[in-house]
Amino acid sequence: MEMNVSNEHAEFDAPRGSVGLSPVAILPILFVVAVVIFLFIFGNPVNFKDDKNLSGLSVAFSSVESKDLHPTSPIGMIYMGGFIVPFLVFFMLTVIVFSLERLFILNKAKGNGNLDKFVIKIRSLLKQNKIQEALEECDHQRGTVGNVVREGLATYKALSNDNTLNKEQKMVALNKAIEEATTLEMPMLEKNMMILSTLGTVATLVALLGTVIGMIRAFFALGSGGGTPDAAALSIGISEALINTALGIGTSAIAIILYNFFTSKIDSMTYRIDEISMSIQQSFAEFN
Repeated sequence: MEMNVSNEHAEFDAPRGSVGLSPVAILPILFVVAVVIFLFIFGNPVNFKDDKNLSGLSVAFSSVESKDLHPTSPIGMIYMGGFIVPFLVFFMLTVIVFSLERLFILNKAKGNGNLDKFVIKIRSLLKQNKIQEALEECDHQRGTVGNVVREGLATYKALSNDNTLNKEQKMVALNKAIEEATTLEMPMLEKNMMILSTLGTVATLVALLGTVIGMIRAFFALGSGGGTPDAAALSIGISEALINTALGIGTSAIAIILYNFFTSKIDSMTYRIDEISMSIQQSFAEFN
């Protein structure tokens, strides 16, 4: 049994499940940006002690070896983290870009006005069986919760005038309409959240790889040169290990915090949808 109850409300917002940045298009661009930052900002000669070999060139394209580089700024020190750094910078840029995207989308999904007041208003109108007034409130709210509630109310209104179904069948149809509306809205809220969740783990693992590589270089420096270890190579290896560790842990921490923050916002909206949905069903059972 299927019912078309939303044609009269065609002007209302369509489900926005397709809204959001496309990772396929954005991630390659962010990686290129990360590499450019590594080569031409972190590797800029101004971040290192003056050397005629570095004049007018980025460090990456010079013939100077890492052990001969002497950073004079924190940015130069980050460059000493080696080839793992561009990946960690890429992860950080990804976290920043998709966090801003989620923040914008979730603020848009929240709709107009205070969401708690909207929930209270709708529940109050439902207790008075003022369905049309509740629909008008949804038109003004224009958020994810408003979208789902409006679909439920539109179905409520149509079923109230339907004499071909018994009450049990109407309740099933009403519940199905609300579930379908929720299913169409949730992808918009949850899109790209997996990226933040994944980077919360992957950034730490990649940083650990950089740490291990740096320590390998440090121990190799200890064992080379007979009885006198290469102090410059040793310091480079230790710096690489610590820099990669710091960048990876920092990126991972930020990704996890933001993921949990956005998840709590999504859960809050989902709870409000469930709360009003229950009120719609109770009102329908009472007045029909």
